[in-house]
Amino acid sequence: METKLLWAGLEYHSLEHCMLKKSSQGYETRSTIIGAHDDRIYKVEYLLRTNTRWETTLLELTAELSERRQTHVYHGDGKGNWTKNGIPAREFAGCIDVDISLTPFTNSLPINRLSWLGNEPAEIQVLFVDVLDQSATVARQCYTKLSDSQFKFETVPNDFEALLTVDASGFVLDYPGLFVRKPGN
Repeated sequence: METKLLWAGLEYHSLEHCMLKKSSQGYETRSTIIGAHDDRIYKVEYLLRTNTRWETTLLELTAELSERRQTHVYHGDGKGNWTKNGIPAREFAGCIDVDISLTPFTNSLPINRLSWLGNEPAEIQVLFVDVLDQSATVARQCYTKLSDSQFKFETVPNDFEALLTVDASGFVLDYPGLFVRKPGN
């Protein structure tokens, strides 16, 4: 099964074409993002794999910012242990999910992975890749399921929050002020 998604990035003036394939081993996502921000043209391509429980096992990300091109490969075991470019990356210990700054797709990882009981908030830590700042750090985030189609997303400590609207598969339709899914997918 293949799902194609298209998002417009409002703040980062981007367009993302995302293809998700489901198999008996899990999910594979390939995506290309192009855009311009602060007078810098960028292109980002990523390959993301999860197991059947939506635990991230691979993130391969290539970013072209103006004249600079970088590729980083993160391998995870789905339990929070990582390598970066083949070297143990203990700084990301405990991160099950990844969050890429220029896409709403990675919000779908915890939305689909976590068990939701009522509207209990779920606090997680993620391997956060800020593509424009060219950095990778650990970030704490909190998700609260408000309904089948709405999740409250917060950074911890709470210096940012958003009400995400998702489809029946947990893929973002609207991330107010940042991303909107385009019709036809």
